[in-house]
Amino acid sequence: MNRNFAANRDPALSPLLALSAQVGSDPLFTQGSTGNASIKLDRFLWIKASGRWMADAAHEDILVPVELDEVRKCVKENVDPTERYPCASIETAMHAVIPHRVVLHVHCVNTIAWAVRQDAPVQLEHALHGLRWQWIPYVPSGLTLAREIQRALSISASTDVLILGNHGLVLGGDDCRAVENLLSDVQRRLTICPRPARPADYAVLTELADRLSWDLPDDDQVHVLGTDAVSRAVLSGGLLYPCQAIFLRSSAPAALFRPVPYADCRRRVERRYCTRPFLVIEDRGMILNKTTTSAQRAMVSGLAQVVQRIGASTPIRYLTEAEIPNGSSAMAYRDRQMPVMAAAFDDKRGRG
Repeated sequence: MNRNFAANRDPALSPLLALSAQVGSDPLFTQGSTGNASIKLDRFLWIKASGRWMADAAHEDILVPVELDEVRKCVKENVDPTERYPCASIETAMHAVIPHRVVLHVHCVNTIAWAVRQDAPVQLEHALHGLRWQWIPYVPSGLTLAREIQRALSISASTDVLILGNHGLVLGGDDCRAVENLLSDVQRRLTICPRPARPADYAVLTELADRLSWDLPDDDQVHVLGTDAVSRAVLSGGLLYPCQAIFLRSSAPAALFRPVPYADCRRRVERRYCTRPFLVIEDRGMILNKTTTSAQRAMVSGLAQVVQRIGASTPIRYLTEAEIPNGSSAMAYRDRQMPVMAAAFDDKRGRG
């Protein structure tokens, strides 16, 4: 067998690939390579590879197999299983400790808009009444998150909906259809109507982008980060969730997301802002550096969707300074990594 694991040719994986492609193609659920899905088959956990996009599941092999018992042994010994399987998703430990056959983790923008609230557990109690759900306060992705979920499941093993504080949504079910139906139900319950905002000033943005050789966003919705005063205020408070750390190489959070007055931008943009992935122009909209990656552009779109669902008086729980490097930076780095050990996994499965 070659390094593609014959994933698209295995009928047992087809429902998960179809679900992944459907969910991954909806920016309200996933942005870029965020989110992951898995299925437990025999002694293997098939899980999305790190850096892969679920949206590509229909035409690429995005899944890798890891030995379920070995992953669970790693968790028991307090070892992150990605040390053994570096091409697997950073959330491999989480998928292994959840008992359901199918597990789906998405960065649903409606869920995140709830999950960044200080009063989220109280607010969600009403919205999710009747579902078997639990609230997981923010902890870093990977082994730490898996441990916290394991603790929660020890209290209520029947849980099949997890709301991750400042992070997203995890669902479990016996099969892909059950998970899809549960996702639809949770989405319906948590849907928030996005706040309308003034349109972008395309004349100004086009002039500025042309002068700098930058780009206008393909997604017009992202301009609300500059034109909507409430969105600007929300962003100025800090990081809402870990995926924003994908932008932090070039600037500190406060500086990066702080809107730039147009007059200031015209005078000093070349020397002050040229390394940024994007510029939020106050009252005008946004422009993107040509060096901004497709993943970063997808993250900006998701961020705009989230903040448009957060009210002016919402009590927000931002990530602390300690949480940004310990969880966010590591996840952003891992998400950029592409699978490099596929042949080794395939060979191991063939010998099994």
